[in-house]
Amino acid sequence: MWRTRAVSGAVAVMLAAGSTGLTGCSSGPATPSITVFAAASLRPAFTEIAEQFKTDHPGVEVKFNFAGSSDLATQLTQGAAADVFASANTAQMDKVAQAGLLDGPAVPFASNTLVIVTAPGNPRAVRSFADLAGPGLAVVVCQPPVPCGAATHKAEDAAGVRVNPVSEESDVTDVLNKVTTGQADAGVVYRTDALNAGDKVATVEFPEAAGAVNTYPIGVLKAAAQPGPAQQFVDLVTGAAGQKILHVAGFGKP
Repeated sequence: MWRTRAVSGAVAVMLAAGSTGLTGCSSGPATPSITVFAAASLRPAFTEIAEQFKTDHPGVEVKFNFAGSSDLATQLTQGAAADVFASANTAQMDKVAQAGLLDGPAVPFASNTLVIVTAPGNPRAVRSFADLAGPGLAVVVCQPPVPCGAATHKAEDAAGVRVNPVSEESDVTDVLNKVTTGQADAGVVYRTDALNAGDKVATVEFPEAAGAVNTYPIGVLKAAAQPGPAQQFVDLVTGAAGQKILHVAGFGKP
């Protein structure tokens, strides 16, 4: 009697294990995905574009790595895997292209202009770019290699001043965060970042920004694991639907 029960129990365990194994095998292939390396300033717009992409291409996931374009370019040239690269300026895209990593030419898809952001109400009365060089003002900017940092340097040349920042950040999002959290009196960011921050900041435009406009290019990478969906994402960004989202987010035409 005991032996019969033991054998029956063993069979039941084997059947359960077999059933579990069959269930695992029937789960099918992993969901295809594309990895997009994109400038930090693109986060809100590209997140919305990704939702549209998933509607147009059900079953394909979009994974992002948002950071400063110079950091992203360095990661790619050092072997990081991605399908698409969207840079905040042509200089960083050129580095990736010169390393032979692009599958065809990059396509310009947007532009962005610098503004100054301060605490709501602009309590330190910042009225111009030259004011950023004034004494006692805690200013935050992007690091020089980052596109927003390179553009800020152009604005300094145009204004004939040198800003002495309390910190230089690796991407524009960190500059904005320093202002919105009260760690800095003012920061130089893109128009899109100021727009996205809403009433958390006051925005000051300055004429020198017109000579420091950044053009954003996007391209499929030669080592893309999903070249078809990667190109479809680029097509969405550069097409009518993507351009509408970018325009609402504050980006200009390339």
